[in-house]
Amino acid sequence: MRRRNPIAQLITLAMLSAVASAGVHGAPTQQGSGRPQQQPQMRTESTPRAESLQSSQARLAKEIRSELLTLPYYSVFDWLEFQIQPDGTVTLRGQVTTPPDTKSSAEAAVKDVEGVSKVINEIEVLPLSPNDQRLREALYRAIYSGPLFRYGVGAQQPIHIIVKNGRATLKGVVDNEGDKNLANVRANTVSGVFEVKNELIVNQRRNKM
Repeated sequence: MRRRNPIAQLITLAMLSAVASAGVHGAPTQQGSGRPQQQPQMRTESTPRAESLQSSQARLAKEIRSELLTLPYYSVFDWLEFQIQPDGTVTLRGQVTTPPDTKSSAEAAVKDVEGVSKVINEIEVLPLSPNDQRLREALYRAIYSGPLFRYGVGAQQPIHIIVKNGRATLKGVVDNEGDKNLANVRANTVSGVFEVKNELIVNQRRNKM
């Protein structure tokens, strides 16, 4: 996979498998838990069909994640998520820096996935701003150093840093509440940041292992 520098081109879609809006970041869009709910006195004739649809959408989500992961310039300063409808319509959301045109690249890649009938592209392109870029790099150094350095090891950094007009949002997955809070504290030490919104999610599955 092509990369440029360790700050601007660190690729991850960790959240594409962890936060799926009943499919975002990867899972099919189903109401509730994503598996057919068993309720007393409910007719179950449609269960095999529902399970088949769930399996098909899970496969589709996996392929979409794979396509987005191979976007050459998707970085730790971008954030992509997607939602899949039963009819194969995929809605792309998130924020990306520019150049290059990651928004169009994401749409084109997803359109080529077998089983996708339509792509609705709601990705926001963040405005060009030398100050925002300075803040991105400063936030990266602040967060991915010290006790949180382990999150910077490897090709897929799970903490994404979205900056717009001097305001930062942290997105992604961390191991525990302590790391979530620490990332927020370290982000708030960066001079020039007006506000930090901490939208990191704790990986409950890992905590139970």
